Amino acid sequence: MTECMRTKIAGIGHYVPEKVVSNHDLTQYMDTSDEWIRERTGIESRRYAEKHRETTASMGAKAARIALERAGITAEEVDFIIFATLSPDYYFPGCGVLLQRELGVTNKEAGALDIRNQCSGFVYGISIADQFIKSGMYKNILLVGSEMHSMGLDFSDEGRAVTVIFGDGAGAVVLQPTEQEGQGVLTTCLHSDGTHAEELAMINPGSHSGYHLGTEKFGYPDVDVPGGTFVTQTMVDNNLLAPNMTGQLVFKTAVVKFPEVIQEALHKTGLQVSDIDLLIPHQANLRISQFVQKSLRLPDEKVFNNIQKYGNTTAASIPIALSEAWEAGLVKEGNLICLAAFGSGFTWGSALIRW
Repeated sequence: MTECMRTKIAGIGHYVPEKVVSNHDLTQYMDTSDEWIRERTGIESRRYAEKHRETTASMGAKAARIALERAGITAEEVDFIIFATLSPDYYFPGCGVLLQRELGVTNKEAGALDIRNQCSGFVYGISIADQFIKSGMYKNILLVGSEMHSMGLDFSDEGRAVTVIFGDGAGAVVLQPTEQEGQGVLTTCLHSDGTHAEELAMINPGSHSGYHLGTEKFGYPDVDVPGGTFVTQTMVDNNLLAPNMTGQLVFKTAVVKFPEVIQEALHKTGLQVSDIDLLIPHQANLRISQFVQKSLRLPDEKVFNNIQKYGNTTAASIPIALSEAWEAGLVKEGNLICLAAFGSGFTWGSALIRW
C-alpha cells in the first residue's frame, strides 16, 4: 500500500422495521407519558422488529445488501465482516457468521469479527477496518451495526427508564481503499474507562456468579446467583436480567467526553470545528446531542439527529443516521463528516472522514 492510501466508505445502507411504536403506545404498559419521554430524551417513536421473523443478523443483512449494491460489489467480493451489536441472535456464536450465512457467502469463508463496544461499536469498527485496509490485508470490508433491543426490554414501571429509550434497526457500510487525494478516513480516536462499568450494563447472565469485582451495589449480596453464564430461576425470580443504567452519571460523562474526543480528532488533523460539514453523534439522547452542539457552537444544519424517530439503536444509530443523511443529500463529496459516540464501558470514540 502506498503512503497516501486511505479508507473510504464506498457504499452505505440502513434498515428499520416497519412497526412504529409511539410514546403513547408505551403508556399501555407502564406509567409514562409522551410529554415525560420527549422532555427527557427527545424521542417521539421507535421501531420494533417482528418477533420470530426478524433478528439482529437478518436486519443487518438487509442493510448490508443496500450498502453492497451502492458500493457496486457483490457479497461474494467481501473480504472481511465486522459486526457490532449488544443484542446478538445467540449468546454464541456471534452475528458475524450469521450475517455471512444470511448473505449466502459461506463458500468464500471470509473472516468475521464481532465487537462488543455497544454504543461506540460502529466507530470502533471503522477504526479496525481502517487499519486492515491501510495495511493491505483486505480490500472490501463490510461493517454492520445492528440491534434488536425490543426482545429484551422490561415493559413494566420498573424498566421504564431504559425501555422508553431503545429501538431496533441496522446500518451498514462497505469500506474500501482509495488513493484519491484528501478522501477517506482522516483519523479515529478511541478511548475507554471501566471505572463505572456497572453503571450502564446488563450484568446477568455472566461468568461472575454474583460477584462483581467487589462492587456490592451490583453484586446482589442478599441473593445467591448461581449459574453465572447461563440464565437461572433465581435471576428470573429476582428480576436480575434487566439492564442497569444510572442516567445522570451517563449524561454528565457523555457531555464531557463527546466534545473532548471530537476536538482530539480535529487537533490530530490540524482542522477546526468550523471545518466540520456534518456532525453525526451517536443517538443516545437528544438532550446530549444538543448539549454537545452548543458546546462546539455548531449551527443546526451541521448536526444530524434522528433519535426522534428511532430512539437509541446503540451500535446501529450512527450508520442509520449517516445513511439517512446521505440519502437526504446532506453528505456530499468533499464534505468533512465527524462521527462520535459514547456508551457502555464506558467507551467512546470519534472518526473524521473526508467524503
